[in-house]
Amino acid sequence: MFDFFRFRTIKKNILISILLSLPGLSSFQASAQSFPITADDEVSLYASTKQVNQFFSRFNNEESIDGIKYYDKDSLYRSSKTRSRFLNIVFDNANQNITDDLKQEFIKTVTNPAQPSFLNFHGGNWIAQVTAVFIWEGKEVDATLFLKLQEEKIGSKWVISKIKFKPFDENFVKDTNDTKHFLHPLSHELEFMNLYKVFHDDKNVLQDYTERNYEPDFLTLFFYEIKKGNLKFKTVHEVKFHFFQIEGWYFELSEFNRIGNNTGWLISDLIKISPKEKKLLLKNIYHKYD
Repeated sequence: MFDFFRFRTIKKNILISILLSLPGLSSFQASAQSFPITADDEVSLYASTKQVNQFFSRFNNEESIDGIKYYDKDSLYRSSKTRSRFLNIVFDNANQNITDDLKQEFIKTVTNPAQPSFLNFHGGNWIAQVTAVFIWEGKEVDATLFLKLQEEKIGSKWVISKIKFKPFDENFVKDTNDTKHFLHPLSHELEFMNLYKVFHDDKNVLQDYTERNYEPDFLTLFFYEIKKGNLKFKTVHEVKFHFFQIEGWYFELSEFNRIGNNTGWLISDLIKISPKEKKLLLKNIYHKYD
């Protein structure tokens, strides 16, 4: 089967080699008047994790430092001894909350020769968080979309699973005082004529008359507003990913565009968690609070 990603990587490396072989660039040195590629530039280029798929490969040690894919029969493929080389460069070094001790504990866990842990693109337990800009009532408003991979009979696809949209949140705040707004238990004897007050309440507390565990379906409401033309997509502002594939751990993956080697897709947050803490963290990510 044709390996598109291997072909693209080889093609990229050939282009780099041609650029580095141009006159004035021998020994990876470039004068101010020639094409501005230096040895540091090349190191930065190779060190940067430029794609999410490449992050998976580097995390699992499934490719070399120059981006060439290993095959499963290669001696270095998923080698526990060499994985730490990549794992040490896939963290955001600017985040002081990711301490060296925490980082090394995580690396030691996933590279344990007796029970190593790897990322699986189709393994579930990872979420994409996309902040997009929409036009709402004539103004630009951010909406946060949460997507997950859904496996199909042939291949897989990203699907929108949840939405966070501030205007909806503001209009669906449920009163925590259960006795403030309610329908009397004898309302049926009045043929529920007191529903009048429910639908004419100027305080917009309709949700207070719902079941205790009621949760509005914001995603359906969001799609409805788009279909009606009231909400229009403009652009994507930011993308990050939440990973729960490593047992007992959570990490966030974000993209950094900055000078130096510590750039590209990097682990921007790392937390050691219990199963109970995982549930709380998921609620936090989805912005759901009791």
